[in-house]
Amino acid sequence: MNTFTYQIGNNLYINLTNRCSNRCTFCVRDQSAQYEGYSLWLDNEPTADQVIEEIGDPTKYDEIVFCGYGEPVYRLDEMLAIASHVKRRGGKTRLNTNGHGNLIHGRDITPQLKVIDLVNISLNAPDRAMYDRLCRPIYKDVAFDSVLFFARACKASGVNCRFSVVDCIGDVCVRKCRELADREGIPLYVRKMIDNTK
Repeated sequence: MNTFTYQIGNNLYINLTNRCSNRCTFCVRDQSAQYEGYSLWLDNEPTADQVIEEIGDPTKYDEIVFCGYGEPVYRLDEMLAIASHVKRRGGKTRLNTNGHGNLIHGRDITPQLKVIDLVNISLNAPDRAMYDRLCRPIYKDVAFDSVLFFARACKASGVNCRFSVVDCIGDVCVRKCRELADREGIPLYVRKMIDNTK
Protein backbone atom coordinates (compact mmCIF):
# COMPACT_ATOMS: atom_id res chain seq x y z
CA MET A 1 0.00 0.00 0.00
CA ASN A 2 1.26 3.47 -0.92
CA THR A 3 1.07 6.19 1.73
CA PHE A 4 1.32 9.51 -0.07
CA THR A 5 0.13 11.68 2.83
CA TYR A 6 0.21 11.06 6.56
CA GLN A 7 -0.88 13.15 9.53
CA ILE A 8 1.12 13.66 12.73
CA GLY A 9 -0.32 16.14 15.19
CA ASN A 10 -1.89 18.93 13.20
CA ASN A 11 0.58 18.71 10.31
CA LEU A 12 0.07 16.77 7.09
CA TYR A 13 3.22 15.22 5.62
CA ILE A 14 3.74 14.54 1.92
CA ASN A 15 5.67 11.39 0.95
CA LEU A 16 6.61 12.11 -2.69
CA THR A 17 9.51 9.70 -3.21
CA ASN A 18 11.83 7.19 -1.58
CA ARG A 19 14.83 8.41 -3.58
CA CYS A 20 17.51 10.17 -1.55
CA SER A 21 21.04 11.41 -2.18
CA ASN A 22 22.07 10.70 1.44
CA ARG A 23 22.16 7.54 3.51
CA CYS A 24 22.26 9.17 6.94
CA THR A 25 23.35 6.98 9.82
CA PHE A 26 20.46 8.29 11.95
CA CYS A 27 17.72 8.12 9.30
CA VAL A 28 14.39 6.70 10.51
CA ARG A 29 13.77 4.88 7.25
CA ASP A 30 16.69 2.54 7.91
CA GLN A 31 15.16 1.56 11.24
CA SER A 32 11.75 0.43 9.99
CA ALA A 33 9.44 0.44 6.97
CA GLN A 34 6.79 1.86 9.30
CA TYR A 35 6.71 5.31 10.84
CA GLU A 36 4.04 6.34 13.36
CA GLY A 37 1.92 3.47 12.05
CA TYR A 38 2.26 4.48 8.40
CA SER A 39 4.03 2.39 5.77
CA LEU A 40 6.14 4.93 3.86
CA TRP A 41 7.94 2.70 1.33
CA LEU A 42 6.34 3.42 -2.03
CA ASP A 43 5.54 1.01 -4.85
CA ASN A 44 5.10 4.02 -7.12
CA GLU A 45 5.46 7.78 -6.76
CA PRO A 46 2.28 9.87 -6.62
CA THR A 47 1.17 12.48 -9.10
CA ALA A 48 0.55 16.03 -7.93
CA ASP A 49 -3.19 15.51 -8.48
CA GLN A 50 -3.23 12.41 -6.28
CA VAL A 51 -1.60 14.31 -3.42
CA ILE A 52 -3.81 17.38 -3.87
CA GLU A 53 -6.89 15.15 -3.69
CA GLU A 54 -5.66 13.59 -0.44
CA ILE A 55 -4.89 17.00 1.10
CA GLY A 56 -8.41 18.34 0.66
CA ASP A 57 -8.72 21.63 2.55
CA PRO A 58 -5.13 22.62 3.47
CA THR A 59 -6.31 25.14 6.06
CA LYS A 60 -7.29 22.20 8.29
CA TYR A 61 -3.59 21.75 9.05
CA ASP A 62 -0.96 23.95 10.67
CA GLU A 63 1.47 23.01 7.90
CA ILE A 64 1.68 20.85 4.81
CA VAL A 65 5.19 19.38 5.05
CA PHE A 66 7.14 17.83 2.20
CA CYS A 67 8.92 15.12 4.19
CA GLY A 68 8.70 11.36 3.75
CA TYR A 69 11.09 8.48 3.19
CA GLY A 70 13.06 10.38 0.55
CA GLU A 71 14.33 13.76 -0.66
CA PRO A 72 11.31 15.75 -1.95
CA VAL A 73 13.24 17.89 -4.47
CA TYR A 74 13.72 14.83 -6.69
CA ARG A 75 10.03 15.51 -7.51
CA LEU A 76 10.52 19.26 -7.93
CA ASP A 77 7.75 19.91 -10.48
CA GLU A 78 5.17 17.94 -8.51
CA MET A 79 6.23 19.54 -5.24
CA LEU A 80 5.92 23.04 -6.67
CA ALA A 81 2.50 22.27 -8.18
CA ILE A 82 1.26 21.01 -4.81
CA ALA A 83 2.78 23.96 -2.92
CA SER A 84 1.21 26.45 -5.35
CA HIS A 85 -2.18 24.79 -4.89
CA VAL A 86 -1.85 24.89 -1.09
CA LYS A 87 -0.86 28.57 -1.18
CA ARG A 88 -3.84 29.45 -3.41
CA ARG A 89 -6.12 27.69 -0.93
CA GLY A 90 -4.69 29.58 2.05
CA GLY A 91 -2.52 26.83 3.52
CA LYS A 92 1.11 26.88 4.67
CA THR A 93 3.93 24.64 3.44
CA ARG A 94 7.32 23.55 4.66
CA LEU A 95 10.05 21.69 2.79
CA ASN A 96 12.42 19.44 4.73
CA THR A 97 15.40 19.01 2.43
CA ASN A 98 18.99 17.81 2.62
CA GLY A 99 20.06 20.83 0.55
CA HIS A 100 21.23 18.85 -2.48
CA GLY A 101 18.60 20.30 -4.82
CA ASN A 102 21.03 22.21 -7.00
CA LEU A 103 23.28 19.15 -7.31
CA ILE A 104 20.34 16.91 -8.17
CA HIS A 105 19.02 19.24 -10.88
CA GLY A 106 22.29 20.71 -12.10
CA ARG A 107 21.04 24.28 -11.70
CA ASP A 108 19.94 26.79 -9.07
CA ILE A 109 16.39 25.80 -8.12
CA THR A 110 16.12 28.16 -5.15
CA PRO A 111 14.19 30.99 -6.90
CA GLN A 112 11.38 28.48 -7.51
CA LEU A 113 11.13 27.70 -3.79
CA LYS A 114 9.67 31.09 -2.87
CA VAL A 115 6.21 29.51 -3.13
CA ILE A 116 7.08 27.47 -0.01
CA ASP A 117 6.65 29.18 3.37
CA LEU A 118 9.69 27.61 5.07
CA VAL A 119 12.62 25.63 3.69
CA ASN A 120 14.28 23.55 6.41
CA ILE A 121 17.81 22.56 5.33
CA SER A 122 19.42 19.62 7.15
CA LEU A 123 22.95 20.66 8.07
CA ASN A 124 23.77 17.92 10.60
CA ALA A 125 27.54 18.51 10.68
CA PRO A 126 29.89 21.48 11.03
CA ASP A 127 32.39 20.34 8.40
CA ARG A 128 32.80 18.22 5.28
CA ALA A 129 34.54 15.23 6.89
CA MET A 130 31.88 14.76 9.55
CA TYR A 131 29.07 15.35 7.04
CA ASP A 132 30.40 12.65 4.72
CA ARG A 133 30.78 10.25 7.66
CA LEU A 134 27.30 10.87 9.14
CA CYS A 135 25.23 11.50 6.03
CA ARG A 136 27.04 9.25 3.52
CA PRO A 137 26.09 11.33 0.46
CA ILE A 138 26.28 9.98 -3.08
CA TYR A 139 27.90 13.34 -3.94
CA LYS A 140 30.90 12.66 -1.71
CA ASP A 141 33.37 15.53 -1.15
CA VAL A 142 31.03 18.17 -2.65
CA ALA A 143 27.78 17.56 -0.75
CA PHE A 144 28.58 19.61 2.36
CA ASP A 145 29.72 22.65 0.39
CA SER A 146 26.64 22.27 -1.79
CA VAL A 147 24.39 22.46 1.28
CA LEU A 148 26.01 25.76 2.26
CA PHE A 149 25.75 27.13 -1.30
CA PHE A 150 22.10 26.03 -1.43
CA ALA A 151 21.33 27.80 1.85
CA ARG A 152 23.07 30.97 0.69
CA ALA A 153 21.16 30.86 -2.59
CA CYS A 154 17.87 30.43 -0.71
CA LYS A 155 18.68 33.47 1.39
CA ALA A 156 19.72 35.50 -1.67
CA SER A 157 16.53 34.48 -3.50
CA GLY A 158 14.34 35.67 -0.62
CA VAL A 159 13.35 32.16 0.45
CA ASN A 160 12.49 31.84 4.14
CA CYS A 161 14.95 29.18 5.30
CA ARG A 162 16.65 27.69 8.33
CA PHE A 163 19.26 25.04 9.08
CA SER A 164 18.48 22.04 11.25
CA VAL A 165 20.63 19.52 13.09
CA VAL A 166 19.83 16.31 14.98
CA ASP A 167 20.84 16.41 18.63
CA CYS A 168 22.53 12.97 18.40
CA ILE A 169 25.61 14.60 16.85
CA GLY A 170 26.54 15.84 20.34
CA ASP A 171 26.74 19.17 22.15
CA VAL A 172 30.13 20.19 20.73
CA CYS A 173 29.06 19.61 17.13
CA VAL A 174 25.72 21.33 17.72
CA ARG A 175 27.62 24.35 19.05
CA LYS A 176 29.91 24.37 15.99
CA CYS A 177 26.87 24.10 13.70
CA ARG A 178 25.28 27.04 15.53
CA GLU A 179 28.46 29.08 15.01
CA LEU A 180 28.42 28.19 11.31
CA ALA A 181 24.73 29.11 11.01
CA ASP A 182 25.37 32.41 12.77
CA ARG A 183 28.18 33.19 10.30
CA GLU A 184 25.79 32.49 7.43
CA GLY A 185 23.05 34.59 9.02
CA ILE A 186 20.60 31.68 8.91
CA PRO A 187 18.65 30.42 11.96
CA LEU A 188 19.39 26.96 13.35
CA TYR A 189 16.80 24.51 14.65
CA VAL A 190 17.97 21.61 16.83
CA ARG A 191 15.66 18.61 16.71
CA LYS A 192 15.63 15.42 18.75
CA MET A 193 16.72 12.20 17.10
CA ILE A 194 13.73 10.02 16.25
CA ASP A 195 13.75 6.44 17.56
CA ASN A 196 11.72 4.48 15.01
CA THR A 197 12.53 1.05 16.47
CA LYS A 198 9.83 1.04 19.15
